[in-house]
Amino acid sequence: MHVTARSDYAIRAMLVIALSDPDPVKSETMAQAQEIPASFLRGILTDLRRADLVFAQRGHEGGFTLARPPVDISVGDVLRAVGGELTSVRGVPAGDVAYFGEAVRLRTVWLNIETSISAIVDTVSLAALLTPATRTGRRRRV
Repeated sequence: MHVTARSDYAIRAMLVIALSDPDPVKSETMAQAQEIPASFLRGILTDLRRADLVFAQRGHEGGFTLARPPVDISVGDVLRAVGGELTSVRGVPAGDVAYFGEAVRLRTVWLNIETSISAIVDTVSLAALLTPATRTGRRRRV
């Protein structure tokens, strides 16, 4: 699994929104807080909205809020919303890859990798990532 900048930014933006819950957060605020290029973040937020992970509210008091409580949104939900399948082989989802002859068992390896990754990212919620240090407003760099 390769963690792209898009995936990393999406999770970081979701954490900013979760920390502000239930108050809406403007995209500019998220971009500045996490040092994410604003134009890149807008596309990410569109994907998160389409995946029903965030609500977008227009207007002066608008911004983004979570569609579900932070405990009900996993890292896996966010990764799939912005990047699709967690594991792919040559751009094809691991489950759709076909092999023949000597390589026929290789598909099982890719599917086991998919299962292992899912077991981790689907059990870590946004709430679990909000440590006491972030809840008190202390900023930590990654």
